[in-house]
Amino acid sequence: MVEITTVYNGQLRTTATHGPSGGTLITDAPKDNMGKGEAFSPTDLVATALATCILTTMGIVAQRNNLDITGATAKVTKEMVTTPLRRIGRLPVTVHMRASSAKKTRSASKMPLTPARFTRASTRISTRRSPSRGDEQERRKAEG
Repeated sequence: MVEITTVYNGQLRTTATHGPSGGTLITDAPKDNMGKGEAFSPTDLVATALATCILTTMGIVAQRNNLDITGATAKVTKEMVTTPLRRIGRLPVTVHMRASSAKKTRSASKMPLTPARFTRASTRISTRRSPSRGDEQERRKAEG
C-alpha cells in the first residue's frame, strides 16, 4: 500500500507528496481550463502514468530475459474532448527503441524475443462502458 497526500494550494494548483519517498509534485490546471498551465495537469499525469507503466513493464520483461532496453522512449498524446463533458478522449502511445538496445546476453540467446518485437506499440483507451453481468441477464430476458 502506498499513501499519497495531496493538498489544494488554491488557484487550481495542488501539491502531492509520495509517502514512501517524500517526493513531491505540483499540478496545475491547463490554460484552456482556467489554470496557469505551469506544471503537469492532473490529466497529463494520467497520460504520463500510462507511458511510464508501459516502459516499466517492458523493463521488467526485458530484465527477466536479460535484455537491455535502456533508452527506450514512449510518446503519449493526450487528446481531450469536450462533449458530453471535458475528459480524456484518447491516449495514443508510440514506443520507440533502438534495435541495438535490445541485445541479448548469452543466457537469453534461446529466447524468441527480438528487437523488432519491441520497436513499436500502440494502445487505445475506449470510453465505452462494458455491459455488466446484470445487463447481459436483462438483455436475455428481453429477448425471451
